[in-house]
Amino acid sequence: MEVEAKISLPRAEYPEQAGVSSRALADFMEDLQKSNIETHSIMIIRRGKVAFERWRKPYAPEIPHTMYSISKSVTATAAGFAVEEGLLALDAKVIDFFPEHRPMKRDEKLEKMTVYHLLTMTAGKDVGLMSDKAKNRWIEDFFNAKWMFAPGESWRYISENTFMLSAILKKVTGMDMADYLGPRLFEPLGINRKPFWEKNADGIEAGGWGIYLTTEECAKIMLCYAQGGVFNGKQVIPAKWAKDAVSKLVDNKRPRDVEEDTVAGYGYCFWRNGCPDSYRADGMFSQFAMVFEKLDAVFVMTSNEMDEDKARHCVWRHFPGVFIGDDAEPRAGAELLEQLELKPLPDLPAAPRAGLEKAIQGKTIRLKKHRFLDLIGFPVSVLPLPVLYMGVTKAGNIDKVRFEFGENECAMSWTEGVENNTIFCGMDGAARRSTVKLAGLELTAHSTAAWQDDKTLLVWTRPLEAICERRLTFTFDGQKARMKPRTSPDARFMLEYVSRRITIYVNNKLLTKIGETLVKQSVKIIEPVHKGRFGETR
Repeated sequence: MEVEAKISLPRAEYPEQAGVSSRALADFMEDLQKSNIETHSIMIIRRGKVAFERWRKPYAPEIPHTMYSISKSVTATAAGFAVEEGLLALDAKVIDFFPEHRPMKRDEKLEKMTVYHLLTMTAGKDVGLMSDKAKNRWIEDFFNAKWMFAPGESWRYISENTFMLSAILKKVTGMDMADYLGPRLFEPLGINRKPFWEKNADGIEAGGWGIYLTTEECAKIMLCYAQGGVFNGKQVIPAKWAKDAVSKLVDNKRPRDVEEDTVAGYGYCFWRNGCPDSYRADGMFSQFAMVFEKLDAVFVMTSNEMDEDKARHCVWRHFPGVFIGDDAEPRAGAELLEQLELKPLPDLPAAPRAGLEKAIQGKTIRLKKHRFLDLIGFPVSVLPLPVLYMGVTKAGNIDKVRFEFGENECAMSWTEGVENNTIFCGMDGAARRSTVKLAGLELTAHSTAAWQDDKTLLVWTRPLEAICERRLTFTFDGQKARMKPRTSPDARFMLEYVSRRITIYVNNKLLTKIGETLVKQSVKIIEPVHKGRFGETR
């Protein structure tokens, strides 16, 4: 505890004390709400002090949050330590680490690919966006992927480049990457735990995704980069790496890109921003960690907004304008302070209880599988699809659902494959928390339930370390039951966003049109009604 207290980030008493305008922040918060951007947390550091921090309930400071591709920047940091220690060289050939994958016929492009190309997304391999991670052929899939260009000749953002970097780091260090980073990065920053990081079946961290950090842990890493690798007066990240990694090392312009933030340059798994003198680590669903170099400022935001361009536009409407001179504005009054809060996410309110509870109490509902969803590898889980789609272990096929009703809550138990879970759901308007273990993840479920009418029970459950909320609607009719799964935000919006993004990666107009049509049609099939019947009583 003494270590944590010694190196915890200092807090300003109010934003203006650290050179941040409360009034400008209030405008930003209002813009987030009007833009319907589901923000989970915000932290702003100015001149080494936390000037502003907020969490939207039920999210909280102590709960790690999935960071998606911010993981890439952490993996690159591990590479920086390995380079500094002489364990890894930027010009080392990737294939030399995996000689078993060297083809009999010499591949000149493969012989040219180096660690530098992996770090800068210039490797040239095109691993499919929907490659099935459950098949555990991650390394094989990378080497078998088609070439888009020779290494170093162009740029393409491929998450598997960073997984390959993770696999190399495990070979050269002989350790899990999180263990390797422990005494080098996490502990010096006061991150006195081993962050969870998703792995493949061989125990290699995903690298390009899958790390879970608290908002402050993420902010500490970015603050260390902002200070040239120094934290709490100590050189933590090697100084040269801290400078080079966030510089524009390669040109990342592509023919169809129109967003400044996607073409301003790329370093070692860090993006340069269209906003001058700034860079960022960036994760899907708008996980942002930004540094404003000349303003000595760090901004971190965790979110559940699929349209990252929309979220970044909202940020740029207010940043760097929120930064001011010390006490350049008066301290915010009570009315303004109220505008600086993130409104809690909704839970199901209390509703009249249904007499049907006694009839279904303790009975097991057997649900039919949807074979097509099994075939494509995405059976419906209690966890939302965005939590699972890049995982090595697929959850899904909800079955053997059972309800136990109490005075102010109900317990919902179910199976998915070999895993059994129970969540407790508040029926009095107050959510309950439960631990859920699915697909190799241990998550905190925040859950409520309510009767919509005499035959319809709603269950809302949100994994607090992840994003999205699963909303299940159960309808009962005698011995029959139906379950309708939904995701909040609606899966339709997520898939429509994917269909719009297809045009960036596919140059063939016919294939683009086919892809867009397939994505839109899939909205109808990824969350189908599940039919079932009551079976035995426990």
